[in-house]
Amino acid sequence: MSDIADFAERIAREAGELIRRERDENTLRTDYKQQTELVTHADVMADEFITDAIRKAYPDHRILSEETMPDLTQAEELDTPLWIVDPIDGTVNYAYGHPQVAVSIAWAEKGRVQVGVVHAPFSEETFRAQKGQGATLNGQPIQHSGATDLRQSLFATGFPYTKDNLEPLVRRLNVMIHHCRDLRRIGSAALDICWVACGRLDAYYESVSPWDFAAAKLIAREAGAKAGHFSEVPEGYPEDLWGKDNVITAPEVYDGIRELLVSASG
Repeated sequence: MSDIADFAERIAREAGELIRRERDENTLRTDYKQQTELVTHADVMADEFITDAIRKAYPDHRILSEETMPDLTQAEELDTPLWIVDPIDGTVNYAYGHPQVAVSIAWAEKGRVQVGVVHAPFSEETFRAQKGQGATLNGQPIQHSGATDLRQSLFATGFPYTKDNLEPLVRRLNVMIHHCRDLRRIGSAALDICWVACGRLDAYYESVSPWDFAAAKLIAREAGAKAGHFSEVPEGYPEDLWGKDNVITAPEVYDGIRELLVSASG
């Protein structure tokens, strides 16, 4: 397992250097997926770099990656190990020159994430976890904030590219804003969750794809945070990889925040 974690960290750092170099030294070329979702040439370059490295090192493993292999049915196949890759989490931040950008790489066995690495190249921060061995930031152990008061809790969330069904999201945001300290809109789900892991945030909720959260959720859990969902996970689907209605918080505010989100979803 340590070999896999070391490999994941190495290629995450190398991919981070690639995307940093592309933004700093070259003109970014942008396009749109499904007419709404921004993508840059660096997303594709980094995805191909990571997936090629995985194929060479672990040819029998499967890959679920945002840009080159986004087939979500891969998450339901449990027979062989699965890598879950987001080459640039926070593409809009990346395109606008913001620093909140991350490379996210997770490794799952039988539907359970065992290794997670989230590398933020512009802030030079690397979050890492192995199941059962705790979580680190740049090699130092991290833990959640220890928040106990819902009203003093700082939370993060995100919004989808498509704007045709925002009403339930606005209802949840309204309830959370009225019951918590404040909102931070960071623009990278992986970093949102890692910031819960290291105590910079007290809570996070959102519906996102497995490549956005798989690595970071393990990191948060290994840092002692509580992670789950505020709606039902379909029977038989790996809970670690189900992306709808994620909620990840410091343990003592989990129930209260989950109850708020459930009440606002009714």
